[in-house]
Amino acid sequence: MKKFFLLFLMAFLFIGCSSNDDTIYDYVGTWSGTYDGSDKGVWNIVVDTNGKVVGTMHSDVNQENYNISGNLSETGDLNASVGLPSEGDFKGKLGTDKKGSGNWSNSIPTPARSGSWKGEKK
Repeated sequence: MKKFFLLFLMAFLFIGCSSNDDTIYDYVGTWSGTYDGSDKGVWNIVVDTNGKVVGTMHSDVNQENYNISGNLSETGDLNASVGLPSEGDFKGKLGTDKKGSGNWSNSIPTPARSGSWKGEKK
């Protein structure tokens, strides 16, 4: 019975251990890149140790800056808003390989704009 218990315990420990050691610290820092679609330009965000994201998008077409604010999960899922003077989304995935990509949309000013973005950690 002791051997069975030890075997069960070892199997439980082996299964319970995960190789997914991602933490928010893998993503903390400055990220930047480009975006394109119905508008194009550059973007820059900073991820803090709590997963808070702040930054800007600069439109090469309109010569305007848009604020980015949101959150990043411990698995690198980015969920942010684009605002002032616009209203939209900046969503995607940041990777532990220091590369990121996703989609953006902006409903103001009309007509609505959207596209994709890509970048990397600096």
